[in-house]
Amino acid sequence: MKLLRYGKPGSERPGLLDSSGTLRDIGAYIDDIAGAHLSEIGLRRLREVDTSFLPLVEGNVRYGPPVGQVGKFICVGLNYADHAADSGVAVPEMPVLFMKATTAICGAYDTVIIPKGASKCDWEVELGVVIGDVARDVAPEYALRHVAGYVVINDVSERDFQFEHGGQWVKGKSCDTFGPIGPWLVTKDEVPDPQNLSMWLEVNGHRYQSGNTRTMVFGIAELVSHISRYMTLMPGDVISTGTPPGVGLGQKPPVYLKPGDVMELGIQGLGLQRQYVVAHP
Repeated sequence: MKLLRYGKPGSERPGLLDSSGTLRDIGAYIDDIAGAHLSEIGLRRLREVDTSFLPLVEGNVRYGPPVGQVGKFICVGLNYADHAADSGVAVPEMPVLFMKATTAICGAYDTVIIPKGASKCDWEVELGVVIGDVARDVAPEYALRHVAGYVVINDVSERDFQFEHGGQWVKGKSCDTFGPIGPWLVTKDEVPDPQNLSMWLEVNGHRYQSGNTRTMVFGIAELVSHISRYMTLMPGDVISTGTPPGVGLGQKPPVYLKPGDVMELGIQGLGLQRQYVVAHP
């Protein structure tokens, strides 16, 4: 299934794309794409719905973030060996974790705002993992049972805030609009091998990133297991699993986002994103 949330920010309704790619409303069955509805039982119930009887959604609509009520937005740093080399650091021996504020979350086509005082805004296409069932200290061989599905994420970053403002990376990762997710959540049954998905990102039509999830240092099952050792993962929690090489920081000389730029990105089978960049008002 491809599950999504559509409508104005803060007032999104739950929807899905049927087999023909038509948007339909599923508000008669669930109140949001969130919580227990993302569990294995919840998703099984949704699969049993006859989509042909669901109301059609016509006209141009905004696609909001496809997961509502996200409790934790967890990110993995330096999880592609070639990206670590781009950044001039060694490949980590264990997953590098940091948090991104949930207030950064926005839709796949929403505008990205360069925050006040920023000078080094960057892009990062990443595979996102959405938790479906509670995961607490799970073994790697069982970890994917706790996954609801996968999403495209643009882990927008302000490098000056990230590296020069003291503390940890969260400062450069959490500004409003720095977490475009979607356009939809693809349930895991439609992603037979999440460790072999091509991914790409362009700015103003120039392709900067081109990679594949098979080059992750730590795979998805290992990441879910590892993170669940340190914190309980709840339904709707989102894990952003790292980015391949080609970020602005790694260009020679570095290239950063400016007002008027357009980012376009995608992951095989998971959809496309497009964001227009503006300055802070």
